[in-house]
Amino acid sequence: MKILVIEDDAVVTETLTLYLEQAGFRVASAATGTAGLAMAADPDVALVILDLMIPGLGGHDVCRGLRATSTVPIIMLTARASENDRVAGLELGADDYVSKPFSPREVVARVQALLRRTSHRAGAVRPEPVVVGPLEIDTWARVARMNGREVLLTATEFKLLETLGAAPGRAFTRDELLARAFGPGYDGLDRTVDVHITNLRKKLEAGDAARCVHTVHGVGYRLAKPDGD
Repeated sequence: MKILVIEDDAVVTETLTLYLEQAGFRVASAATGTAGLAMAADPDVALVILDLMIPGLGGHDVCRGLRATSTVPIIMLTARASENDRVAGLELGADDYVSKPFSPREVVARVQALLRRTSHRAGAVRPEPVVVGPLEIDTWARVARMNGREVLLTATEFKLLETLGAAPGRAFTRDELLARAFGPGYDGLDRTVDVHITNLRKKLEAGDAARCVHTVHGVGYRLAKPDGD
């Protein structure tokens, strides 16, 4: 698989390239946001590692540009310690973030985990889509449709929807959703699930008044049952 690293620090790029190639990935890199956004159009790019503070077209703008047309997984690198800065990246559609300074092995592990969420196991049987009212969740094609219209979801948004769709009407805690979407032991912000769920709701409810994902106060979230309750 091909990983695109958009990072202006040559040392960081070289280090990530070394570790990613040792893990079996092909790596392409860009030192500016404009160049990175153009290179991300390559259909062979399986995941983008995006530095928040890059010259010219900044990381937020690159993320926004990618999400306008693509669901390619994005891991954002940030040297900013503020929770609001990291949340801003998630709100724009980044699937995950890693704070600088970081361990290259951690970045590779995050890449591998994110790509596993978007792949099928060899020999797996194709399951029937989950249908909840106007919502169809095709876990094999990794596509969600609302009233027959495909909804463009990120890998993390789809994984959360897939988890909720496994038991419509059941309340999942934030910790459960975090573990299923990112893997056990994931060390993320408390608001990570909330931000992704907010983005998911906006996309599912665009042009449709019905709310599919419900907040269960004091617990977490649930998907509406087929009867709409």
